[in-house]
Amino acid sequence: MIPPASPRPAQLGPLLARHRLARGWSQQRTAAELCAASGVPTLSRHEVSRWERQRRVPGGFWLGWLAVVLDVPLVALAEAAAATRRAGAARATGPGRAAVSGARPTGRTGPGRTGGTMRGGGARSTATR
Repeated sequence: MIPPASPRPAQLGPLLARHRLARGWSQQRTAAELCAASGVPTLSRHEVSRWERQRRVPGGFWLGWLAVVLDVPLVALAEAAAATRRAGAARATGPGRAAVSGARPTGRTGPGRTGGTMRGGGARSTATR
């Protein structure tokens, strides 16, 4: 006999939102608490929003501080983050989409990226000869 499957771990976005709202905090307050606890002054409400909407998944550094600030076991956040990453990978290679190793979104440029018309990331001179 096969044991019943364990329930899927919660995804991170709803878990973060639930714990934030249980404290009565806004995304702005959560960002401020994370900044104060971590000593990193640049985290914004927008990043908290991205985490909750699952547009991004925080790495280990921020998962640790989220665990402290929201008083949630780190292992629960890490499991939820892993589940969210797996779900994101499944969506990216879902029906009608091919899995392409190393693919990046088009139209983005920056250091080391050549998605635009200019290569090397430098500006072209417009001076006439």
